[in-house]
Amino acid sequence: MNMTKNVLFLCIFFFNFLSSFAQNEYKTVVSFEDNEYWWGGAVALGSKMPYLQDLTNFDLSLQNNNNQVTPFFVSNTGKYIWSDFPFSFEVKARTIIIHSPYEKITVQQGGKTLREAYLTASKKHFPPSGVLPDSLFFTMPQYNTWIELMYNQNQEDILQYAQNIVDNSFPRGVLMIDDNWQKYYGNFEFKPDKFPNPKGMTERLHAMGFKIMLWVCPFVSADSPEYRFLKSKGYLLKRKGSAEPAMINWWNGFSACYDLTNPEAAAYFISQLKTMQTKYGIDGFKFDAGDNHFYNPKRIDSYLPDTKSVDHTMAWAKIGLQFPFNEYRAGWKMGGEALVQRLGDKDYSWNAVQMLIPDMLAAGLLGYAYACPDMIGGGQFTSFMGIDAGQFDQKLIVRSAQVHALTPMMQFSVAPWRILNGENLTIVRNMALLHEKMGKYIFELAKHSAQTGEPIIRHLEYSFPNEGFSECKDLFMLGDKYLTAPVITPENTRTVKFPRGKWKDDRGKIYSGGKTVTFDVPLNQLLYFERVDE
Repeated sequence: MNMTKNVLFLCIFFFNFLSSFAQNEYKTVVSFEDNEYWWGGAVALGSKMPYLQDLTNFDLSLQNNNNQVTPFFVSNTGKYIWSDFPFSFEVKARTIIIHSPYEKITVQQGGKTLREAYLTASKKHFPPSGVLPDSLFFTMPQYNTWIELMYNQNQEDILQYAQNIVDNSFPRGVLMIDDNWQKYYGNFEFKPDKFPNPKGMTERLHAMGFKIMLWVCPFVSADSPEYRFLKSKGYLLKRKGSAEPAMINWWNGFSACYDLTNPEAAAYFISQLKTMQTKYGIDGFKFDAGDNHFYNPKRIDSYLPDTKSVDHTMAWAKIGLQFPFNEYRAGWKMGGEALVQRLGDKDYSWNAVQMLIPDMLAAGLLGYAYACPDMIGGGQFTSFMGIDAGQFDQKLIVRSAQVHALTPMMQFSVAPWRILNGENLTIVRNMALLHEKMGKYIFELAKHSAQTGEPIIRHLEYSFPNEGFSECKDLFMLGDKYLTAPVITPENTRTVKFPRGKWKDDRGKIYSGGKTVTFDVPLNQLLYFERVDE
């Protein structure tokens, strides 16, 4: 009899527990009005924005598709959605369905247009900090050793890569040394066999006119002195329900991971980076990883109870605020902060080129104004493997460089001088020089963004509301002055619908707003138009 009562008691307890859990699942249904369009959630979904087609459930707490996420949606009718917590959402039949275990999310009115709603939400929820990453990011091209060297980072080839930049008359800017320069993960010393004189290397690179950044991550190789020290201090994530460090499965295997929600662990990590700067003259760091799915709370225990996965993403991002030279790929609610946000690695394909503009527009509309559109030609190294220099689609590389030229930042990795013929190399060099020429204006836009929160790259619906540009994904405004229309297909033609006003091309010809024109665009031309005061 007592056993029956106990079983009944347990059944009632679990029923009440499950009922309570179910009651804490809040659902919000947002039906689109006529001619209403919505953007938001994840930068990597930019090519699907505005949300016209159905989208399967996307969980902001455990998905990021290799890029930044923010619990924010905004519409062209002046509405927006914000939550301080991660939620999941799906799109069905022109309806956004949001599920949150934390709160009932409501739609707010922030004005009558996309711009008004964005600025209202930015001011309230992710205000600009007034601080910028270093100006060099905006005024000069960047270079990354990843595609050329991959996991064979070494002093000799890095110096040669830099010398090739100089010899081919490309502007000098930030040079990033990518993954595998260090002895192992969690260690902050150069491999002595690959880097016989790292300080001498950085001194030489500085003398050549470059600023130097190193790739770092929060992972720590097990069975290393660093691992044992960090474990003893309690600076590592723990396995759920255990005092032992968790082993995180990431793209380079299984490793322990810093718990940067622990202030002491964060301070120690920063001290290691500062030591690298003092010892070797390093200017800053490329902060890789930080993706929310590495921090599933069902698998790990954190320094503080009830820590969410995205809290770790944010803690990782906050490390970069200590360094004016920084770069991130993952982010959570860091809109308006002085962090460089690169688009996630894309493959070497025309489809990837076509994703650059909508993803950059999405980054701007999620608060990440200081963004870089991946690496020219793509940053996904596996898509470059096994391709000889003569096999590259040179047109793709050229058009990719043209997309980059009038964005906040442009970054080279695959060496144009290795894979392009002389004519096409000249075109790409001219795009780098165009970016340098526009650098002062771009940096002025960045300073404006640091005060107002406005994107640097702007959707045409943002700049010209109610003119029929909501679905436009292949044009963008650089500030309020330049309408940019890169060719993003193998064809040498493209169509441009002009917004209100008058627009002057680089040859002085004027086009009136409201007209739609199809252009023949030779490979050596980037189509862009300057707004002319009426």
